[in-house]
Amino acid sequence: MATVLAFANQKGGVAKTTSTLNTGVALREMHHRVLAIDLDPQANLSMCQGIDPDALTRSVFDVLVHREPLEDIIIRSEIDIAPASIDLAGAEMALSSAIGRERSLEKALLAVRHRYDYILIDTPPSLGLLTINAFTAADGVIVPVQCEYLSLRGLAQLERTLEMIRENLNPAVGIKGILPTMFDSRTIHGREAIQILKDNFGDRVFDTVVRKTIKFAEAPVQGTSIMAYDPEGEAADTYRGLAKELLNNLEKEMLNGQSSEHEGRGFGEPLPAYGASI
Repeated sequence: MATVLAFANQKGGVAKTTSTLNTGVALREMHHRVLAIDLDPQANLSMCQGIDPDALTRSVFDVLVHREPLEDIIIRSEIDIAPASIDLAGAEMALSSAIGRERSLEKALLAVRHRYDYILIDTPPSLGLLTINAFTAADGVIVPVQCEYLSLRGLAQLERTLEMIRENLNPAVGIKGILPTMFDSRTIHGREAIQILKDNFGDRVFDTVVRKTIKFAEAPVQGTSIMAYDPEGEAADTYRGLAKELLNNLEKEMLNGQSSEHEGRGFGEPLPAYGASI
């Protein structure tokens, strides 16, 4: 039965899609069966695998709204992809009167979970109904965070949403890891942002740090992951390292019976002012 992980952050431009795809391909390189679900109407994940969303006859929209089988829309690529199209932008309105609308994705996954080891969900940059569907269906959440101070401020709002999901829809969902992305080691600001993350959220922060590189912008132009575009490069090795760290963390959690709540100040407390001592 697949482990379902949602990659989420209500702030855009934090390498959420990049991380969903490349983590999935790295897991596939380790011989795991992987499905990635594009839950963002912008369809960036789909396009990163050379899928033209405008040419699709069916997409995740049809699965959520018209209850078509998820397996019928899956496209085989570097990993299996459940693609999105711009129609998905109307899903929230189309589902607004549906009973159990928050569980639409969870129900759709039931027929395919046994076929995969990992199902990764790329969510839109918001905390609306599509993201709530992802949280309701997920076993855990990975939060990519740009290494800039203002990007850290939205973490508390994300956790409040997860608390609501735990209380009403999915008691088991929690943060599996916070992934620092777009890190520039040349700047003091970037290093201080990582330190703030670690001081506040402890071992919820991955040791893996995704650095800025033009390779991440070039790979989607070719419709490939970073592993296919530059397999020997540092960027590809970063996501291979993340996949290994993620699997190790999941295994430790399972063996120890731990929840996703670890050391650190936590999401419910405010971050210190930038430049303040912690």
